[in-house]
Amino acid sequence: MRRLALIALPLAISGCFYPADRGRSLEARIEKIDATQAQLQAELKQTRAQLDATMPRIDEKIAEVSKALQSLDTASRRTGADIGIQLQKTVEDLSQLRGQVETYLYKIGELESAISKTNEETEKRLLALKGDEALKEAEARKKAEELKRPTDKKEFLALAQEKAKAGDVTLARQLYTEFLKKWPKDALAAEAHFGLGETYYSEDKCREALFEYGKLLQEYPKADATPNAYLRSSECFKKLKMQEESRLALEELVKSYPKSDAAKTAKSRLSELDKAKKAAPKGKK
Repeated sequence: MRRLALIALPLAISGCFYPADRGRSLEARIEKIDATQAQLQAELKQTRAQLDATMPRIDEKIAEVSKALQSLDTASRRTGADIGIQLQKTVEDLSQLRGQVETYLYKIGELESAISKTNEETEKRLLALKGDEALKEAEARKKAEELKRPTDKKEFLALAQEKAKAGDVTLARQLYTEFLKKWPKDALAAEAHFGLGETYYSEDKCREALFEYGKLLQEYPKADATPNAYLRSSECFKKLKMQEESRLALEELVKSYPKSDAAKTAKSRLSELDKAKKAAPKGKK
């Protein structure tokens, strides 16, 4: 029961929080931006419809010109002036339609440019509202989009680990997350959860780290990384001032994985805790 409680706890406390006033401001800005986007999209749709309606008329005029040119040699009973007038009128009509098309295409280009610019400004404003962390995440996504990904799952995981080791934890986090989406049930997902937890731990984001360690403890109890996940969980609980849970994680580690290297560290820390507990009453005297 104690082990189950320890596993469930990180999943329960890992929620993220966002200030209510900033949330309302963000929602209001998003609604305004959405309205602008909707108006631009409507104009773009209308212009495209006008273009679609004009194109068949151009095709008809082209067909008329082609037909007239093909029948010149059989139009000997008509005067050259008559034929010239007909062709001139057809060419003028065609020129007018082409002018309309060019106008529509120009307007479409302007609308698409405006929509693209609005999208960029929207993203910048949202990121500014969310803070530096959001900017880092956006930069990581951009890097991830440009990064060539291996198709092999082992190589993919190795790439994420390489980025984490190089200190690019935000990009590594993106890659670990992608790995878990691609291969959620694979045995290597245990390493991905631990690696993802480590990226949070390196930034002192203990709640998020505990969530990933908790997933590892719950779903992959026999994985190589599981003992270290217990050890990291203990450290996270300690940082969160949850001393009892921190000790429980160490005790479960020693009990379940007694031969692991992590268990040796856990025994040492438990011994230190016991010494501190015995010494506490003497200090009060």
